[in-house]
This record gives sequence, structure tokens and C-alpha cells, in this order.
Amino acid sequence: MSATTDSRAETVDESTVAAAAQRLAAAAATGNPCAPIRDLIGPDDVATAYRIQEHFNSLRVGGNVVVGRKIGATSEAVQTQLGVRQPDFGVLFADMAYADGDVVETGRLLQPRAEAEVAFVLSDDLAEGPLDVAQCRAAVDYAVAALEVVDSRITNWDISFADTVADNASSGVFVLGAERRTLAQFEPVEVTMSMRIDGAEVSTGTGAACLGDPLNALSWLALRAREFGDPLRAGQVILSGALGPMRPVGPGSVVEVVIGGLGSLSASFSNEEVIR
Repeated sequence: MSATTDSRAETVDESTVAAAAQRLAAAAATGNPCAPIRDLIGPDDVATAYRIQEHFNSLRVGGNVVVGRKIGATSEAVQTQLGVRQPDFGVLFADMAYADGDVVETGRLLQPRAEAEVAFVLSDDLAEGPLDVAQCRAAVDYAVAALEVVDSRITNWDISFADTVADNASSGVFVLGAERRTLAQFEPVEVTMSMRIDGAEVSTGTGAACLGDPLNALSWLALRAREFGDPLRAGQVILSGALGPMRPVGPGSVVEVVIGGLGSLSASFSNEEVIR
């Protein structure tokens, strides 16, 4: 979806874009979810939603170093949960990153939900050429198991597609596993996933649930990122999308992810509130 796809975007002025971004930023800063953005721009105004996303991300306080991208709503299960029909993408910042075994500060999140996925780390830029699966495969340095904690600044996750796009694709934080695998060592489409919260299995899935193959998702993102004038770069982390349904987490939760052929990871969530 290029910025020129939706002609309605041209009718939305910068003051409206700024107001929407400020609404999201206030929700993030105060911990109080806000009303949907779609009342300002319409539920399907995707081009304007990406403009809002860019403005919203520019308002972040600290941690503004971009370390990668995330692809959202890649699995049918998550699309059904969110009521959307296509993928989107958001930006990953350095202060969103956690490592295997870390404690995530629950108080920095509003309405967190966990999902397990394959993360790629790029060895090469994806800026020129066809950006097809073959090129994307060759550009992957290694992959790791990942846990994405998605989060919505919109009250009760009452979102349209434009809402989640504007809200940086409902990004929260992410956790990367320690075990690295090259694509010569495993096939992303063949992985199986199990996610447990507090010892109970709550989500399962396969690589094929992610747009048919996580590498399809990477190719989709590479094309979209180039269309938006900000191609994927070597060294960036790419969260390729959920392999199964997302599940709520809260203070004290312990999440464990096992992705067959790729490894495992865990993260826990603090009981303490964080001062914003």
C-alpha cells in the first residue's frame, strides 16, 4: 500500500494527522487508552493512517533509534481476533527490545497481548531488485525465535485497520531468543510453535500460518517499505508475524515459547507499576 493508494489521504490535512498522533502519544504517556482514531480519518484510510504512524513515532520520548520493523496481522487467527483482513507494518525501536529470560516492565504497557513468531536479522539491505522470496532469503543473516507483545493505545482494542496502522501496528515490546539459525539450517515455513502462559499451552501454530511462509511476509514488507521510501537495511530485526493466536498477559505472567527447529525463549512480566 503506497502512500498514494488512497486518494482520501490527500483530503486529510496535517492538523488532523497531528491531532490523531497526539491522541495516541497521550495514551502512551499516561497509560490511559484513547478513543479510536477512525473518527478523525475513517476506518479504511490506510494512507493517512501511515502518515499518523510516522508522526506518532516522531513523538516518542527517548529510545528513538530504529532497530527494525514488525509485520502485523499475518495469520488468519490474528486477523480474525482483530477484525482486519490484511497485514500492516510498524517500526521497532531500541527501547522495545528484550532478551531471552528478561523481565518486561508491565507498567509500560496498556493492554498487552503475546504472540510467538520468527524473527529475521538482515545481513544485506533490501532496497533494490525484485525483493522476492529468493532475494529476501539471501538477505537473511540468521533467524531467532521471538515473542512480540502487542499493545493497543485504543480503548478495549476497539480497532479498525486504520486504527492499528496509526498506532504503529499496535506495537508494544519484543523478546528475542538466544539461539540463532541460518536459513541453511531450517525452513521457516516448516516450523511448529507452542506458547505457554503460566505453564498452560494457550497458542499453537505453524510457519505456514504466517502468510503461507514467514519469508512471504518478509518479501511483502520489503516491497511496502521501499514504496514508503524507507527500505529495510542490513542489521535490522524483522518480526515476521504471528504463527498462532495472540493471548493476553498481565502482571506476574510468565510466557514460554518453543518454535520447533528454531529454539525457545521465555519472558516474565513484573508485578510493579512503572512510573511514566
